[in-house]
Amino acid sequence: MFGIKSDWSLEVKDRYFTLDDYCGVEPRWCTGCGDLGILTAMHKVCREAQLLPEKIVSVSGIGCSSRLPHYMGTYGFHGLHGRALPVACGIKSRRPDLDVWVATGDGDCFSIGAAHWVHALRYNMDITIIVFDNGIYGLTKKQTSPTTPEEYLTNTHPGGSLLPPLNPLTVTLGVTNVSFVAQMVDWNPPLLYETLKAAHDHKGTSFVRIIQRCPVYMEQRSLDLQNDPADLLLLKHDDGIPVPDTVQKMFKNQLEHNPYDLGAAFTVAANTEKIPLGLLYRNPNARRYDEMTRRGLNMTDEERLKGLNEALDKFAV
Repeated sequence: MFGIKSDWSLEVKDRYFTLDDYCGVEPRWCTGCGDLGILTAMHKVCREAQLLPEKIVSVSGIGCSSRLPHYMGTYGFHGLHGRALPVACGIKSRRPDLDVWVATGDGDCFSIGAAHWVHALRYNMDITIIVFDNGIYGLTKKQTSPTTPEEYLTNTHPGGSLLPPLNPLTVTLGVTNVSFVAQMVDWNPPLLYETLKAAHDHKGTSFVRIIQRCPVYMEQRSLDLQNDPADLLLLKHDDGIPVPDTVQKMFKNQLEHNPYDLGAAFTVAANTEKIPLGLLYRNPNARRYDEMTRRGLNMTDEERLKGLNEALDKFAV
């Protein structure tokens, strides 16, 4: 083929991912479950950011919410009850290049996993924590969870809860070195997407509590909020969660809230009269433990062995 101009270079186009690239097996949550909306929003965040599926890891504990890793077309780890956060922190410490998401529930995180919840917030590693809070133990069939309202009758408390529910927002805001705290509902797709996007973009531990529908065991709780949004308080700020104009009109109660003011965040979170939606607190300057644990990852085996021997020598008698 002499004399014919030929260009044998192959242009490799950038990979483009669709929503299907982030989908795993078909979800088996109940019809009308809020988990479905959260999963869809998470898929959309990944698609819009064009995250590499092979660089994503979703980690969970036990519960309805914790089935999420099965529904992601990425790497995943379905762990033990309450232990999603230490697993996620361990992954991030050894593989800082991975995009780590944690799916946990009100029982999984706030009860058996409470100690891990507190310390993960303090470590402030670059992970995104999504709490699916439906106020009930759903997978084990209607037991009282830490966030079950007192007036709701459950199988473990048929006369109603004996104690007022835990306030996850005030607890989270009270942890040293916390850096991102937000709250949202699952039935507002535009705001849910913007909230998860902001959480994922934040460098540090993002804590997002999502008040989520359970149509089987806690249907009335979410129906009351959907039918009477006067109980909801939309938080607005230029550095908060972006609110489309069409969505803003849906909220009667709105508040200009500075997410950099920790004291103001406490005040908003502690108000039991209104449920705040949006970004309560952000501290981009909080120290990140994963920036410390990644030190030495590029060491050779010889360097690691030398360091280990030097450390052991200190105990020689």
